[in-house]
Amino acid sequence: MTPAEKYIESIKGKKVAFVGMGVANLPCAEFTAKYGIETYACDKRDKEYIGKEACERLESLGVHFSLGENYLDILPDMDIVFRSHGILPFQNPWIGECIKRGQTVTTEMEVFFKFCPAKIYAVTGSNGKTTTTTLISKMLEAEGFKIFVGGNIGKALMPCLDEITENDIAVVELSSFQLLTMGNMVNRPDVAVVTNIECTHQDHHISLDEYVDAKRNILIYQNSSQRTVLNADCDYSIGHSVYHDMRYDVRGKLYEFSIEHPVENGAYLDTQSGDILFAENGKTTTVMNKDDIRIPGMHNVANYCTAISAVWGKVSIDNIKKIAQTFGGVEHRIEFVRELDGVRYYNDSIATSPSRVISGLKAFGRKIIVIMGGSDKGNDMSEMVPYILKYVKTLVLNGATADKIYDCIVNNDGYESSGLEIIKTDVLKNAVGIAREKAQSGDIVTLCPACPAFDQFKTFEYRGREYKRLVNEFE
Repeated sequence: MTPAEKYIESIKGKKVAFVGMGVANLPCAEFTAKYGIETYACDKRDKEYIGKEACERLESLGVHFSLGENYLDILPDMDIVFRSHGILPFQNPWIGECIKRGQTVTTEMEVFFKFCPAKIYAVTGSNGKTTTTTLISKMLEAEGFKIFVGGNIGKALMPCLDEITENDIAVVELSSFQLLTMGNMVNRPDVAVVTNIECTHQDHHISLDEYVDAKRNILIYQNSSQRTVLNADCDYSIGHSVYHDMRYDVRGKLYEFSIEHPVENGAYLDTQSGDILFAENGKTTTVMNKDDIRIPGMHNVANYCTAISAVWGKVSIDNIKKIAQTFGGVEHRIEFVRELDGVRYYNDSIATSPSRVISGLKAFGRKIIVIMGGSDKGNDMSEMVPYILKYVKTLVLNGATADKIYDCIVNNDGYESSGLEIIKTDVLKNAVGIAREKAQSGDIVTLCPACPAFDQFKTFEYRGREYKRLVNEFE
C-alpha cells in the first residue's frame, strides 16, 4: 500500500471535517474526498471569500459545506476534525469540546509526518524560515534528489502522500502554530533546523514560553542518528524564567552556524576574509565567499550558513556554490521589483516584525525610502528605531500602526538630529504614490512594513503583490 492508501484505510468509514478552508485544508479536503471519505468543509466565511473555483472543485468531489456563523454546528457528528494551523487549541473552546467527545483533532502536517516515507528536513524559527527552507530544497534538488516542499511555506503536503517515496526528501517549513500540537513525532524529523528565536507572535500565544516550547517540538523527538541545526549567535532560552537553552534538548548530533565566530561543527563566516567555512571533526573546509551570494544582506549570509549546515554531506560544494550564485531570492523577501527613472523598488512585505525590518534596512547599507505600517500584533517597535534613524531618509507610514510607529520614532532621543522625514497617509496605494514622488534617481524604495497586513489585506502575500502591481503600473 502507498502511504496515501495506508492513511485512507485508517480513516475509512469516518466523517472528516476541515475547519478553516485556507491554503492547507482546501487541498486536503480534496484529497480525502477523492478517496471516497465523507468530507465536510467548515468556515465562517462564505464561498466567495474562500474562492469560487476551489468550492466548485470540492462540490464536484461530493464535499459538504458548513459555512457562516453556525459553521461549527456539525462538529459533534464528526469523527475526525482537522483544524487549520492558524486556529490555536487553547484559544478555541470547540477544540477541547471535540476532544472531550472522543473525537480526533489533528492537522494535515501531523498526518504527513506520521505517514511520510521519505526523509524530512524541517525548518522553524522566528525569522529566515522560508528562505532557509527554499535554499535547502534547491541545494538538494541540484544534487539530484526529488524534493517535496511545503508546510508554512504555502503548500499542503498531505495530498503528496500518494506520490512521495522513501527515496525522496520532504523539506518542510513549520510555524509555531503548526508545531504546537505536533507531539510524539517518533524519530522525526531527520534534520531539524531552528533558525533563531525572538520575542514575536505575542498576539496569538498564551505566553512567550508557549511559543518557544512549540518551536522546541521540532527537535525533542529525534533520535541519536539524526541532525539538529541551531544558531550559535542566538539565545535559545528566551522567555524562560529558569535558564533553559534549547541546545540541552538536542537528541541527535548538533550542528551550529554563525556569522560572528567559528563553531565546532557547522558552517560559519570568517569575518576577516568573508569566506564561509564548514567545520566538522576538527577539519575545516572552505565552501565559498559571502560575495558569491546573489541576494543582499548579512541575514542571508546567515541563511546560507544554516542551509549548508543542514545539507552538508548530502550536497557537493559545487552545487551549494551554484545555488548561491544563481538564486535570486524568495518572493516578498527583499524582492527586486523594477528600476524606473534610476530608482530601484524592492518588495519586503514579509518584514512583519521589527527584527525583520532591521535586517531589511541593513541589507542596503545606505539611506533609503521606506514604506511601513500595517496591523498591530503587539510587537515592541522601539528596537528598530535606531536603525530607521540610521538607514532611512524618508519614511512613509500607512495603516493601523502608523501613529504607533510615528510616536515611537519621534520620542527617540536621536530623532531631532537624524534628518528623517516622516509622512503619514491612510492606505498602501497612497503610500506608494508618495514614495515615488519623493524618490530621485539613485534612490532605493522598499516596502518594509514591520507589521502584518490584516488591516488592509488577507495576508502579507496579497500586500506584496498589490505593492508590485502598483509599482509596475508606474510610467
